[in-house]
Amino acid sequence: MTKLADAFKNGKAFVAFITCGDPTLENTAKIVREAVRAGADLIELGIPFSDPTAEGPVIQGANVRALAGGVTTDKIFDLVVDLRKDVKVPMLFMTYANVVFSYGIDRFCAKCAEVGINGMILPDVPFEEKEEFAPTCRKYDLDFVSLIAPTSADRIAKIAASAEGFVYCVSSLGVTGMRSNITTDIGAMVKLVREANPSIPCAIGFGISTPEQAAKMAKEADGVIVGSAIVNRVAEYGLDAAPVVYEYVKSMKDAIR
Repeated sequence: MTKLADAFKNGKAFVAFITCGDPTLENTAKIVREAVRAGADLIELGIPFSDPTAEGPVIQGANVRALAGGVTTDKIFDLVVDLRKDVKVPMLFMTYANVVFSYGIDRFCAKCAEVGINGMILPDVPFEEKEEFAPTCRKYDLDFVSLIAPTSADRIAKIAASAEGFVYCVSSLGVTGMRSNITTDIGAMVKLVREANPSIPCAIGFGISTPEQAAKMAKEADGVIVGSAIVNRVAEYGLDAAPVVYEYVKSMKDAIR
């Protein structure tokens, strides 16, 4: 089975975030396949949640549309089964604690392993509370990915030391969304992570939307994560978004090579 860290083996990784079921699950499947064809090394699948606290208006809107369309966690597991027929890159879920908790932590993790998901990110679970989920993830060989924010400061080394898969470095304070300017000292954050855990890859997310930003961030870290800029294109083009996403992901991947 692939591991999340495998995404970082061939140079700088491009991580694409896609909200499942916006506007339909069939469309999500097309978008994922096009993103991978364009060079995405890792796919982050967002399981919609009614109260996505870490998300800005773009991804919140996608969550609302997907839920209104009748998306469920079980339907998303079916989507992954379909994707795994030909999608070989690592995939993980990004969702919220309540989604996993209400499904049943053990049942959710077992199902992830069964369908070919390699890990998960729960942005509303602080590092200090991850033991509610991480041991079950380990039981099923899933990576429980930790986030590090600019405010983590003295906790960065501690979080990095026990990190799994990769470390998600949050580039900016606040919620997800496209930003014209990223002012955080990413280099300093990444340096602290590498000192604490030299073997763990670092990927930077939150706010990256242009090839120029991606190239700049890739100089500092092992990969870049892009969500809102992709989700925005899906919102704009709907059922015709797959080729648009292909062109965008290709331009971003080319920028970080």
